[in-house]
Amino acid sequence: MRALLAVSAVAAMVGMWDPALGQVPDGYASSDAQTVDAAALEGVVTIYTTTDETEAAVLLAGFHALRPNIRVEYDELNSTELYDRFLTEAAAGKITSDLVWSSAMDQQMKLVNDGYAAAYASPEAARLPQWAVWNYEAYGVTAEPVAIAYNKRLLPAAEIPKMHTDLTRLLADKAEALKGKVATYDPERSAVGLLFITQDVQITKSTWDLVRAMGEAGAKLYSTTGTMLDRIAAGDQLIAYNTIGSYAFERAKAEPSLGVVLPTDYTIVMSRIAFIPKGAPHPNAARLFLDYLLSKDGQTRLAARSLGSVREDVPANPIEQESFFRPIRVGPELLTYLDQAKRNQFLKEWRRALQTR
Repeated sequence: MRALLAVSAVAAMVGMWDPALGQVPDGYASSDAQTVDAAALEGVVTIYTTTDETEAAVLLAGFHALRPNIRVEYDELNSTELYDRFLTEAAAGKITSDLVWSSAMDQQMKLVNDGYAAAYASPEAARLPQWAVWNYEAYGVTAEPVAIAYNKRLLPAAEIPKMHTDLTRLLADKAEALKGKVATYDPERSAVGLLFITQDVQITKSTWDLVRAMGEAGAKLYSTTGTMLDRIAAGDQLIAYNTIGSYAFERAKAEPSLGVVLPTDYTIVMSRIAFIPKGAPHPNAARLFLDYLLSKDGQTRLAARSLGSVREDVPANPIEQESFFRPIRVGPELLTYLDQAKRNQFLKEWRRALQTR
């Protein structure tokens, strides 16, 4: 879905600075004057993204306030649609996106590794951790813990899992009582789900014990965190494993029955990767938008929506808060399970452990 940001609607959402007075947010790095002038002539930036428009609204409002002469065309897609559309356009020599920003980290790195990304050394890059930048082509923009969600009304407090081993034990001990009451991603239908479970296995082989326990409990498989949270809130399921924590925390603000746990043995932290495509029709506007995404103000606005900041100078940076967080490094390591043979072998093991197919 493409959204054109109306000046009046967006401007009404912010009152942090007046662009007419030449003011900029605190800590905002100076962009090259030539880039700024060229971006003004381009006048538009088109973004392909998996990030919900509602989650990004405050960020987009901030960009408009800083760059009111650049219109944002925001195309919200699921990860597979985004990936397929980009490749189709690239094959036809008609790339229309200026920035590609997706939660499917492995697919993003596949596009970068295959030479579709333009190198751009953002002036904000110096404020980012090494794990969030790859070759000045791919940038990790958010820091979002992967969480366990549960129904507060239906799951006794004593049974709330604090670690992965707690969840494995609970499912093993209460397999019949929890039959059909456990939700998780289907890695065969969700790129994000495949990313999360393969990261789990890389961290600890005991993940297979957890998968077997979910199978014994008749786990239901879904392709989105949103659907899992719907089921938890409705009471259809009691526990959802490997949900995107940013969505779960935001949903919990409005759903008193929804609880969220970050496992203290380890918590994976995902990041939505952004890159500027080679052949982008408005490359200068794309650079300015990427700069803003990575700026202190942009990161603060993302953190306000529970998306988490990768910058150390943003108070809501989750990576600085807990020693058990394990950020997924932006880099070619993410390509492992995009290899068809390795992916098929992993999914074969997954099906065998889950014992549902």
